Amino acid sequence: MSKRPPAILALEDGTIWHGEGFGRIGDTTGEIVFNTSMTGYQEILTDPSYHGQIVTMTQPHIGNYGTTPEDDESNQVWAAGLVIRQLSPVVSNWRSRQSLSDYMAERNVVGITDVDTRALVRHIRTHGAMRSAISSSDPNPERLIALARASRDMNDLDLAQEVTCAEPYRWTEGKTWWTPADEALPAPDKYHVVAYDFGIKRNILRLLAARGCHVTIVPAHTTAAQVMALAPDGIFLSNGPGDPAAVTYAIDNVRQLLGQKPMFGICLGHQIMGLALGGETFKMKFGHRGGNQPVQVEASGSVQISAHNHGFAIDADTLPADVVSSHTNLNDQVCEGLDAPGYNAFSVQYHPESSPGPHDSDELFDRFITLLARS
Repeated sequence: MSKRPPAILALEDGTIWHGEGFGRIGDTTGEIVFNTSMTGYQEILTDPSYHGQIVTMTQPHIGNYGTTPEDDESNQVWAAGLVIRQLSPVVSNWRSRQSLSDYMAERNVVGITDVDTRALVRHIRTHGAMRSAISSSDPNPERLIALARASRDMNDLDLAQEVTCAEPYRWTEGKTWWTPADEALPAPDKYHVVAYDFGIKRNILRLLAARGCHVTIVPAHTTAAQVMALAPDGIFLSNGPGDPAAVTYAIDNVRQLLGQKPMFGICLGHQIMGLALGGETFKMKFGHRGGNQPVQVEASGSVQISAHNHGFAIDADTLPADVVSSHTNLNDQVCEGLDAPGYNAFSVQYHPESSPGPHDSDELFDRFITLLARS
């Protein structure tokens, strides 16, 4: 094994974290965040919601099962960098096609290993998410602190326009690598769903297709009139990165579309729906990111373990009287879902499609299909 170069992670508050470089050797900047998922590093790296962020994994041993193209959640890595405690020296999985380090190097992603991630995560929890920089080519502390401080702030930043598709396209594939070969899925021609791409994940599209939907994915700037011209049975608002309040064009379009067709939103789509309904958003101190967040369903009192990736949230106290906060995070009481029955619309802040994460909330996709059937 070749010796890894020394590397440094620098935060805008002046703190320095030493380690060794892997993946691409070079510099990167982004907002430092942490994810508590036990597995799923490849899905996390390719989730467009992480655009502009350097992700710290709290699981200490990363890379042991390698990577495979089947696990990509988009067509590229969107995370700005990866911070881990220990890069596995062994890759052992029958599905693996490439080591994590080689995968990241091929996709120009800078990583740093041998970092005290437990101390780093405690620092983020205490002081909040902040701008950061990594270098494995010129690990000069003063230079990197200045680089972090000069990087983009996530507040007021519209990143949906940087990750969205350039042109509309169709999706009809509902099978995954774990779907039994002899399992018959509904033909994806029962319902037509138009999905706004603010940074959409492939597993969302698979779960819609597996329930009989053919999906037309449209760019984030698509107007309400253009959406309705596609004759949808329902409208989906996807996940994505950045400050939801900055995506003003999407808020305006969703406001016009509310009530015309059943609508379902996830993550950034949930926030955009909440803003379109008259609510307000705020930036969380360090957000929710991981596959083990407990969320209570207010209507039933049941608790679902769920996958999250968000640094902003809806302020439930700002919602109008005809909109209900339907789900609540039991760790900090943050609003995790909206129900607007008068508009035939609902949304959740977390990721019911998981990938990675638990599947407690699959029923939300079934609920959307029920709305489509009734409309």
